Amino acid sequence: MIQIAPQMRIRVAVEAVDPRRGIDGLARLCRDVLAADPFSGTLFVFRNRRGTTVKILVYDGQGFWLCQKRLSSGRFRWWPTATGVALKALEAHQLQVLLAAGNPAAAQGAPAWRRLLLPV
Repeated sequence: MIQIAPQMRIRVAVEAVDPRRGIDGLARLCRDVLAADPFSGTLFVFRNRRGTTVKILVYDGQGFWLCQKRLSSGRFRWWPTATGVALKALEAHQLQVLLAAGNPAAAQGAPAWRRLLLPV
């Protein structure tokens, strides 16, 4: 099971991806298109074009996890818009709201007492 911790680096791909992509296809997309290392432990979040499916790819040190959530009805209402960047950072509590088909931009968590310095 993947535990979403506040220390995790979470990146959301702005552009939609083909939902048929598996681990290798999404890892290649991370390297080639997003210019990010899929082996870094960063949690990458992808969405299909219709907005009904979200996939999460993360490397845990031994192998990759690929998780998928497909809504039985409705769509994920919020997704970052293209502003010249391929990835948008999210906090752990925002990802949990996103996975519940909510709006993470409106989610308010407790302010970070001291921001953690994460490796780039």
